[in-house]
Amino acid sequence: MVELQGTVALVTGAASGIGRGIALALAREGVRVAMADIRAEVLAAAVREVRARSGTAIAVELDVTDRGAWERAAERVDRELGPVQVLCSNAGINFVGPTQDATFEDWDFCLGVNVGGAVNAVRTFVPRMLRLGSGGHVVITSSVSGLFTSGGAGCYVTSKFALVGLAESLRGDLAPHGIGVSVLCPGPVQSDLFESTAAVRPRSLAATGSVSVIPPGVRREETPIFVTALTGEEVGRRLVRGIRRNDLYILTHPEIRPVLETRAAALRAALPDEAVDPQRIEASRGLLDASLYAGEALKPPPR
Repeated sequence: MVELQGTVALVTGAASGIGRGIALALAREGVRVAMADIRAEVLAAAVREVRARSGTAIAVELDVTDRGAWERAAERVDRELGPVQVLCSNAGINFVGPTQDATFEDWDFCLGVNVGGAVNAVRTFVPRMLRLGSGGHVVITSSVSGLFTSGGAGCYVTSKFALVGLAESLRGDLAPHGIGVSVLCPGPVQSDLFESTAAVRPRSLAATGSVSVIPPGVRREETPIFVTALTGEEVGRRLVRGIRRNDLYILTHPEIRPVLETRAAALRAALPDEAVDPQRIEASRGLLDASLYAGEALKPPPR
């Protein structure tokens, strides 16, 4: 997809942070945006902001873990705006703390929202996009924590690595149908992710091993990592560019390059230094197909 003007997008987690920035960026391009979030009041304010900037947007209150609610949301968006051609699965929650301290509730909450929410988005809207037959684009928000880690956030990292795999595989499946797929992997962004995580966490999953990363008495907005972080709108503009170019990966923070290179070197160094039976290579030909990651895969999908 290159032309966004006049299309319809659904953005989850759209009430604040990256989701709000995505919605604003898409609306600026003439996209009619269905903004979905579980936090009704915050979402309503974000929708008003888009409309105040001459954008077209509706508020869709949505718990991304509720599959029945997804079907109702799809029917409403189709009725009020038209069929979705740009799907941005962005809703997510955070977890910080030693992996071994994460409770079962932490795992259920984090995987349910971050991974389950994306699965529900794909399962609900991609079949509709395929039936429509006019191409489109899917963006799944992961994180730099879906590309590398140093420990201290096992639940979150597990969910974000899973989302990278989901997006890569989905791209291979949808390319023949003219639907592009990108995975957005941002670094630090000015958002209220920690506050929103606490606000939407169900009481039934309250037991947690998470820890605060902000010292007592310090405002989040005053921390160096927040002050120097990108804004959601900056990320949104980069996402629009990524959709237009049909990028597989939409990366926002060039400072992660040394970590990516070190991780890639560690993977290469771990390969056994031995000859491989040609018959084994031939038998695994499908498994060893690297075309998804080759330059050809970066071109726009066929229409």
